[in-house]
Amino acid sequence: MKIYINADPHKEIAQETAKKLIGISKELDIEITTKIDNADLIISIGGDGTFLESSRLSQGKPILGINCGTLGYLTDINPDEMKKAIEDILKENYYIEERMMLEGEIEKKNGDIIKIPQALNEISISKNIFRVVRFDVLVDEKLINSYTADGMLVCTPTGSTAYNLSCGGPIVDPTAKIITLTPIAPHTIINRSIILSEDAIVSIKITELRENTNPYALYDGKPIEIETGDIVRVKKSEKNTKIIKLSWQSFIDNIRENIN
Repeated sequence: MKIYINADPHKEIAQETAKKLIGISKELDIEITTKIDNADLIISIGGDGTFLESSRLSQGKPILGINCGTLGYLTDINPDEMKKAIEDILKENYYIEERMMLEGEIEKKNGDIIKIPQALNEISISKNIFRVVRFDVLVDEKLINSYTADGMLVCTPTGSTAYNLSCGGPIVDPTAKIITLTPIAPHTIINRSIILSEDAIVSIKITELRENTNPYALYDGKPIEIETGDIVRVKKSEKNTKIIKLSWQSFIDNIRENIN
């Protein structure tokens, strides 16, 4: 078996865990590769942010998350459980949980197209100062509403427990196949989340920006600048994230443990 290690370079504990994993790999006769193309699986060491990065890099390969962060919604193996986890994988004592992803594009007002990479949690529009953005939201080219707000989240079921949760959005079973729209601090009466089919195509047209608002389209927190007249389109990606699970835990049990 060949593994690719993606460890958070900014966390000392993640780097120490990666070194420990290298020692375990030698002991178990596992090859570590520096090329994802050659890997059988990816081991993500860090917090959920590192796991989100691993999901973009994965090329459809399964990911095992080692939790060196805090909550660990996506990374549920602790560093001291790592050796046993690897041994279980070698014995094929695991299962794969597939999670839907999003992808998109930005149609600039001059007609240029900028691709938005895959996102496991959400693709959103937001800004970096205390000024609102005005935008229209369309689903399958039909207008839902015109918003004045801090932004809008288009999120996967996996992303329901991330930024979406802090914005008052619903908690969704991560294996579900839906898309959730959640406005960020909307200045409107209609401030509820909207649940859409996985096949929906969401278009967000920026209609007005206050001076120096500096808005962005963000894919799992990674920004791309946008401006008035741009249209951000989001849809389900053809790619899924495959998460290695070593033991079954119900969605309700997982939510109870993490929320409490």
